[in-house]
Amino acid sequence: MFAKLLKKSQACLMANQVAATEAAVTSVVIVGEVVGEEEVIPEVVEEEEVIPEVVEEEEAILGVVEEEEAISEVAEEVTEEEAEEVAEGLAEGVVVVQSLMRFLRKTNLVQNPGVINPKVAKVEDAMHPIAKKTLDLGSLKLSEGNPTRPGYGTKGIKVELTANYVELLPPSNMVLYRYDIDVSPEATGRKRHRLVELLLQTPEMTPYKGSVATDFRSTMVSKTKLKHDEDVIEVQYRSEGEDDPAANAAVYKIRVKYTNTLSVGDLVDWMNSTNTAEFGDKQDITQALNIFINHYAKSAKTLATIGSSKSFSLGQNATKGDLGSGLEVIRGFFSSVRVATCRILVNINVSHGAFYNAGSLPALMNSYGTRNTIALEKFLKLVRVQTSHLAEKKNKAGQVIPRVKTIFGLARKDDGHKLANRPRITKHGAGAKEVEFWLDGEASAPAPKPGAEGAKGKGKKVPTKGPATSGRYISVFDFFKQTYNRVLKNPELPVINCGNRENPMYLPAEVCNVVPGQPSKAKLDGSQTQQMIRYAVRKPWENARSIQNEGIATVGLDANTNLLLRSFGLQVGPGLIKVPGRILNGPKVIYKGNKTADPRFGSWNMINIKFNTGSTLAKWSYVMISLPYARDSFDSNGLMRVMQEFHQGLIKIGLTANAPLPGQRLQLQNPDDSNLGPFLKRAADGLDLLFIVLPEANIPLYKRIKSIADKEYGLHTICSVGSKLAKDRGRDQYIANVALKINLKLGGINQIVENKNLGIIDQNKTMVVGIDVTHPSPGSASNAPSVSAMVASVDRFLGQWPATLRIQRGRQENVDALGEMFKSRLSLWKTKGKHTTLPENILMYRDGVSEGQYDMVLAQELPQIRKACEETYPATDTKKGLPRITIVICGKRHKTRFYPTKDQDCDRSGNTKPGTVVDRGVTDARNWDFFLQAHAALQGTARPCHYYIVHDEIFRQIYAKQIPPPFGNIADIVEDLTHNMCYLFGRATKAVSLCPPAYYADLACERARCYLASLYDTPTPSAAQSLAGTSVAGGAGAAPDASDVQIHPKLRDTMFYI
Repeated sequence: MFAKLLKKSQACLMANQVAATEAAVTSVVIVGEVVGEEEVIPEVVEEEEVIPEVVEEEEAILGVVEEEEAISEVAEEVTEEEAEEVAEGLAEGVVVVQSLMRFLRKTNLVQNPGVINPKVAKVEDAMHPIAKKTLDLGSLKLSEGNPTRPGYGTKGIKVELTANYVELLPPSNMVLYRYDIDVSPEATGRKRHRLVELLLQTPEMTPYKGSVATDFRSTMVSKTKLKHDEDVIEVQYRSEGEDDPAANAAVYKIRVKYTNTLSVGDLVDWMNSTNTAEFGDKQDITQALNIFINHYAKSAKTLATIGSSKSFSLGQNATKGDLGSGLEVIRGFFSSVRVATCRILVNINVSHGAFYNAGSLPALMNSYGTRNTIALEKFLKLVRVQTSHLAEKKNKAGQVIPRVKTIFGLARKDDGHKLANRPRITKHGAGAKEVEFWLDGEASAPAPKPGAEGAKGKGKKVPTKGPATSGRYISVFDFFKQTYNRVLKNPELPVINCGNRENPMYLPAEVCNVVPGQPSKAKLDGSQTQQMIRYAVRKPWENARSIQNEGIATVGLDANTNLLLRSFGLQVGPGLIKVPGRILNGPKVIYKGNKTADPRFGSWNMINIKFNTGSTLAKWSYVMISLPYARDSFDSNGLMRVMQEFHQGLIKIGLTANAPLPGQRLQLQNPDDSNLGPFLKRAADGLDLLFIVLPEANIPLYKRIKSIADKEYGLHTICSVGSKLAKDRGRDQYIANVALKINLKLGGINQIVENKNLGIIDQNKTMVVGIDVTHPSPGSASNAPSVSAMVASVDRFLGQWPATLRIQRGRQENVDALGEMFKSRLSLWKTKGKHTTLPENILMYRDGVSEGQYDMVLAQELPQIRKACEETYPATDTKKGLPRITIVICGKRHKTRFYPTKDQDCDRSGNTKPGTVVDRGVTDARNWDFFLQAHAALQGTARPCHYYIVHDEIFRQIYAKQIPPPFGNIADIVEDLTHNMCYLFGRATKAVSLCPPAYYADLACERARCYLASLYDTPTPSAAQSLAGTSVAGGAGAAPDASDVQIHPKLRDTMFYI
């Protein structure tokens, strides 16, 4: 697509062409954040940037990918020849914006060109004078949260953008009635969904067809009040397609209980007003409208859903791709209702899901590609299959009634261990001739548990009733031959168990077909991740076109396919909305001797430039690790020559580095070789840093090195794959990239920006803090903990960010030990930063918090910070209200995207330009938030970061009386400061998408995942062979302990994690 566009398009403005070429060529010296070590275990970077060669295991996609979110990490440096290709492409690439403009005009994506909804702008402008009144110091309260927006930003070049939102237009008098759905006895998952379907078919509910919508779980919304409120409706369960329930079918009692009345009309009136008070039912109405919209996808047989908001087409027109190892990717859409100024919006975005390959189960097994039955069993668990060995049964409508079973696992030797005549199985995952069960009509009595039900099924079950002595053992193979006259063609395939461990029910794989539309919840392996990335990374206008042409209908916003829209009186705007934005200028980046780099397209180079503050590398050496199954990239002389070149490169870029001590070769048998620890201990006793050359991108070995070196011995390490280091072309750039990390590890400062660009931080009285929490992945050990990380600046240059780590209960987002962690950062402010007083201002950037958890930050985390301050600051400071605290939530997992509408507002990839900020049109005037895209997206669709100020004592107090030029208001100040900090990420020579405090905290969390690899990592097909004889991931591992993430004292106050 991209190549065709380049050939067909004509050149844009010559100035843009030249600029693009220059940017591409000069960026060869140091490119982005691609830094030596990332070959082995890449760190988090801009998800849209490039397709990685190696993807870190714990960062792999977890099944669903929102377009460009697939890219988790960059894994390899850009070589010189690759850079030449990029330069050639980018020199011509400016012309893609013309294709974008043609598409926007052709599809009417830009609705009412040149016009932004004037009504929205009018209310937003009317809110500004009201907001200014709240800046009166007397009205500010330290306990105040969610501060009112202090105005809209004015700084920057104004642009008009299209956003991936459509307007939802409810009737002016719309009222919704909300009901809870109670089911007894309790039913969950697919069964509960089916019970709600059956409920809607009862005589009590059929009169309301077209008037109700449900999430098929716990909630129902109706446009009219139900007459049977509080009535108990009995529903007898029957499977999909069946006309009548079975004679012994379970009966459920379902109560639809009224909870509250929701006036959508009142919400619309409030949105159009300048009332700054919160609307009490806003969240409930938003949830009700989401339930209404998602009802369509959840009830459509041609759609699959993941969660409550993602829909995927299963029809002939579905867009699919092969991921390998039994999975496929399907392109679908995310949708979510948002309340904004003056209007209700629906956010629609492209989404990609990993699904099991539909079709024959043997084909799925073969595609999975491993003979390791433990891994195969984990892969197949809970997959639903439709059997084909029995004659078809049809309902009254002539439709085939599907016989669907759920895979519990493979046949294994401990099946039926409580049965008197337990199955005879030779091995785990045995084939049809090797699995025998007791057969005699009702045969094989269970052990002492009376009243236990037998496994349901025909012929292939293990009977659980009758005398233990009246039957015989028969293999699954012989049973199918005798009972169904079916000779199995592939008896060697593992037999599946569709019962449970106590009462197994066996089926041969070849009589099973995988039901379409089943999402995989497991983490993708490296190869699957790369395939997902290639499929998911698309040009911005391609995603916009998909949303416009397919997405709106898929999520149920087309009245021609979703009849409920008309029934409820809801209308949908004619296309994607248009919003105002601004492009902020980037700051000048300063290096040693006040030499400046002028960022262009959000990036710059370091030609003839040295680090602002270079560190000293006194004692260092190198080692080449060898493994039996991997080839070494160097002989001893070759590696020594490269290390000498590396030494000169460090000096050239600004480090004071002595020559390396003689290197060594370390032979290991595997990543767990016990010789690694003693070797690193000896190195730590005499070195400041060890450069480690690995024979391959071995993630387990990398993690073990980092765990031992960081925690046990306090040794800085740099890991590099030998094959990359051996390349002559591009090695100078590679060395410079590695030097970025070394300088930070050793306490140096890579770059700073001009004093004026950091505002209050330049006064040396403000500490900037970053906080993040990382959680166990699906398949991690059941007792795997979450890890919280905190980083903080130590001076006004924002060049050093030491980190501290803590473990806490798994999946818990709020930070338990926040006060203790914060005290340690205050201590470093004085010791490492050489300050005589504590900071007057604490500016916190909190990552990883969803919108529903904003109140948690205020209710649980802010009090911990306050208490730590009370215990640390002198009383004279606390009486004066010091320190002032501001908390900014950083969000990257949102689905908001912006598309340029004019040629001059595009960058060379067709995305919005670096520095684009949006705080109007898709926001609520009563909340203080903004979207900022500081970085340049090289591939895919640029994803801005969403910043939401939940608490502010700094800016509204300091600037209450006077706004310094060139700013128009306080919103300008915060947006500009956040944007400028994005140029201070020390591991890059470009602006990054996430403000560095939050970014560094994220990297510290990722390093902690290395330490907890035994609890976090999930086996994949490529690693499955090593699992034989071990426990399956997902069970409990060794009990986690605080020491698991405790850094050695020698490294504790450094940027060890970089």
